[in-house]
Amino acid sequence: MREATLSWTGVLCACVAGLFFSASSPVAAAQASEEFYRGKQITMLVGSGAGGGYDVYARVFSRYATKHIPGNPTFIAKNVPSAGGMVAANTLYNSAERDGLTIGALTNSSGLDPLLGSEGVRFDAQKLMWIGSIGKIENICATWHTSPVKSIADVRAREVMVAGAGATTNTVIIPNILNKLMGTKFKVIAGYDPGSGLTMAVESGETEGICGMGWSTLKASRPDWVTNKRLNILLQLGLEKLSDLPDVPSALDLIDDAENRKVLELILMRQEMGRPFAAPPGVAMERVNLLRAGFDATMKDPDFLADAKRGSLDIDPISGKQIEALLAKAYGSSPSVIKEASILLSPPGASRP
Repeated sequence: MREATLSWTGVLCACVAGLFFSASSPVAAAQASEEFYRGKQITMLVGSGAGGGYDVYARVFSRYATKHIPGNPTFIAKNVPSAGGMVAANTLYNSAERDGLTIGALTNSSGLDPLLGSEGVRFDAQKLMWIGSIGKIENICATWHTSPVKSIADVRAREVMVAGAGATTNTVIIPNILNKLMGTKFKVIAGYDPGSGLTMAVESGETEGICGMGWSTLKASRPDWVTNKRLNILLQLGLEKLSDLPDVPSALDLIDDAENRKVLELILMRQEMGRPFAAPPGVAMERVNLLRAGFDATMKDPDFLADAKRGSLDIDPISGKQIEALLAKAYGSSPSVIKEASILLSPPGASRP
């Protein structure tokens, strides 16, 4: 009888121990992930050149994110600007270790590039582990303050020359999209340097304006244009209107055709992703959650927000889960809408599947 009692006691202890281990294993895994980052470096692949908008936002973020990730890892930025940031996304997906020590500060188009048939894509956006996005990138169309073109109706009435950068940039693609969907008469003069070249073309009078420039980029690079009202802002392009520009019409509100509106909405979802961060597929969820929590905490950090304000950086974050939901909606669009959006986003001479 005593042996039987001891036997049952051993079984009971084993069961209790098993239940305890099972219940605490997620906690243990999280604690192991926290300890994992101690003394480590996180490589941050930045999909733009040094000093560009994505680079500036990413480096400011990394200065403060280190204190919000348990273990306080340091960040090392590596710029991978080739192919408009496509190489950074491809590298993150195909070459980076799946250990949570490499993340990407990707371009806003990266989430939809696979869907819309962009050339050179070698990744599945819905399998990336999205961490969050610092802010949206709403575009504007504007003319210089001396121009007689003061409204989008004026651009429908006569040709307006606007400065553009490379063939795949918004300053070339967006005005051409508006010409097809809204009947505007923008004439793009392409080939300007994407930084100062564009703004100098407008200031010098070489072109009448610019269409497809990010509002946040403009505020950071040419704040005097905003404070001194050097522009006639004709149109804003975003899923929601900017609080800064309550009286400027939204492109979506000016499109009557329901199918065309869906096409433009899909295109503008790229801008909603703004300045996103992601980890490679296959990273342990415990580590992804730590990175996401660190991102969310950084977005509320008073020191980070003060630094961003000093640099005229707009902070309008969305979470990793919100990015996942946005992509699910985009990838659920009808084939006809996806095809038309793909065609409109194609630079001259490019092929789309």
